[in-house]
Amino acid sequence: MSLMLEEARSAPACLRTQWRANREAMAEFGKALRAADLHGALTVARGSSDHAAAYFGYLGMKHLGLPMASVPPSLTTVADTAWRVRGQLTVAISQSGASPDLVATQKALAAGGARSVALVNTPDSPLGHVSEREIALHAGVEKSVAATKSYLATLAACAHLIAAWAEDEALLAALEALPPKLEAAAQQEWLQAVDALVDVDRLLVIGRGVGLAIAQEVALKFKETCAIQAEPFSAAEVRHGPMALIEPGYPVLVLAPPGPDQAGLLELAEWLESIGAKVLLAADDSVPARQLPLIDAGHDDLQPLSVVQSFYVMAARLAVARGGDPDRPRHLQKVTRTL
Repeated sequence: MSLMLEEARSAPACLRTQWRANREAMAEFGKALRAADLHGALTVARGSSDHAAAYFGYLGMKHLGLPMASVPPSLTTVADTAWRVRGQLTVAISQSGASPDLVATQKALAAGGARSVALVNTPDSPLGHVSEREIALHAGVEKSVAATKSYLATLAACAHLIAAWAEDEALLAALEALPPKLEAAAQQEWLQAVDALVDVDRLLVIGRGVGLAIAQEVALKFKETCAIQAEPFSAAEVRHGPMALIEPGYPVLVLAPPGPDQAGLLELAEWLESIGAKVLLAADDSVPARQLPLIDAGHDDLQPLSVVQSFYVMAARLAVARGGDPDRPRHLQKVTRTL
């Protein structure tokens, strides 16, 4: 068994630990954020962590009605931008908390007046040192280069932070109840995807709304672990320029969990098949046409965690089926220190 597969399957236990460890601190922080009456948030991250930041931003705008945006670190490290961000929260997300560009950006945003918090998997990190608060992800040591349990732990922490800030009791309750659902998600068989993708060199990954950030992560993992040129798109945008790529048999993975976006995703999947695409549809058991089963996470905002939990297990197997090693992708290392 690869480390990637082993670590992906351990994510539900990590989320149990995270909930118990962070519950009181998150509630207190949420109260402080409401008292501060902030008017927006900025995120600082790269790679998988930036995909989690996109998830954070979508949830934050949905629940709080505040604008949220990802900050390119080069605006600090290359352009030396003088930030004026008083009244905003800057959320830095990192596994190691050690990348110099993230540390410099978080420090500069705080100097520009922002409140600051770091979500990190390595306590007492450089990123935490330049932030007002450091919130641990509690994913434990992750040995595989491909982030899995730490990514799921980051999504959970992002949802927890937004739920605490917005005082959303339904989302908080769903987070507490999530680990058993992810255990079931990790047991879903996506062997049809392994068979369909073992020899491909490209594909599209489609999501929408809160699930778009997961489509981005899925596409990255296809590149990282399977050497497949995968590109993510929103279902609302894919009928524009990307449609020129579609030819008979072109593979498309459509991620359509339960929720308000599902109907549109199912309609798109049907249309893609009508123009010749080879569609792999991931959906719950209310959708008879699905090829890849999904477990209902119990809340619309948490469906992405169930999707990516099932996907990671498949991706680890697909990498091996293609003759690769998901734990040692070529040219990559666990910690990237970008300047």
